Amino acid sequence: MTVLLAATCGLIVANLYYAQPLAGPISASLGLSHAGAGLIVTMTQLGYGAGLLFIVPLGDLVENRRLILAVTALATVALLGAALAPTAGAFLLAALLIGIGSVAVQILVPYAAHLAPEAKRGQVVGNVMSGLMLGIMLSRPVASFVAQVSSWHTVFFASTAVMLVLMAVLTRALPARVPAHRLGYGALLASMLNLARTMPVLRRRALYQFCLFGAFSLFWTTTPLLLAGPLYRLSQFGIALFALAGVAGAVSAPLAGRVADRGWIRPASGLAMLTVAAGFAVTHVAAPGSPLALALLVVGAVVVDFGVTANLVLGQRAIFSLGAEYRARLNGMFMAFFFVGGAVGSAAGGWAYAQGGWPLASSIGVALPVLALLLWLTEAFGRRGS
Repeated sequence: MTVLLAATCGLIVANLYYAQPLAGPISASLGLSHAGAGLIVTMTQLGYGAGLLFIVPLGDLVENRRLILAVTALATVALLGAALAPTAGAFLLAALLIGIGSVAVQILVPYAAHLAPEAKRGQVVGNVMSGLMLGIMLSRPVASFVAQVSSWHTVFFASTAVMLVLMAVLTRALPARVPAHRLGYGALLASMLNLARTMPVLRRRALYQFCLFGAFSLFWTTTPLLLAGPLYRLSQFGIALFALAGVAGAVSAPLAGRVADRGWIRPASGLAMLTVAAGFAVTHVAAPGSPLALALLVVGAVVVDFGVTANLVLGQRAIFSLGAEYRARLNGMFMAFFFVGGAVGSAAGGWAYAQGGWPLASSIGVALPVLALLLWLTEAFGRRGS
């Protein structure tokens, strides 16, 4: 079951990211301007953000198996709509719905936590999250490879077919889970504000991951620009291979889950933050443009991904221990903040690279995990004082 849930999360979350490396050919095919091409990613992000806040909390109210299948079905229809879209407007609408439908993964993660025994909950969540992070990291190079040998339409047709097969498997394999809550939908949403107000662990873990996923998004927004530029002159194929190297960082997810089950969430979180900062710092050891500098960029990619993934699993293990009856709402709020951090990091990275190249962008990349570490120190000292 854990393997199935991990694979499901990876396959569904990949739908969010297929369009990112294909924004150029999609916009050219549908008549979008260069400025309008940014909307391809933005609409998907907007849909995902809305789904986190308005659909994921339903996991505390609606039978989970049925909800997962319904949301995945929406993503499947939207993927087919994207593949067949005759105009830019139709594609952007499909992108919005792909984002909404992809929040099925954030219903699956607390669902997995419910199925797991307490003693192994971190391990199970870590294994499932490794599938999710592999989906994020592999989606871009896979989309690039497929589009290179065929077209961007093929990427969305293939994903539609994968979702249909996946839904058939989930229909037979997933056990039902009926939440105990009988709140109305409005009361369910209103309760999220009270949970955020009364649970400092949720606020802290959300802030930590805001900073770290911001650094992750900054890294993966700016390094393709650096690698395609005059220092390295890599082709799209070479950049896709670079992205594949970063996938090795996903190995930290199951490791972090086991560490969390041993009660070491707090020290492991500090180590994860230091790891992300080190991933950016190591890229400055060698002369820019040299083979050694390129090799260290690959090392930096693995290290950054390792630290961000570990901190994500540690954070989810911590918030899932706050109460089974509101895990879906906690996860929705946590991931919404996580998502905003990624959007901020991407925007900051694009601006910084335009203004000062990799030195400025990577300086911000170091600053974000250092800020998280400073916040973590206040937690550590506060507990020591008490």
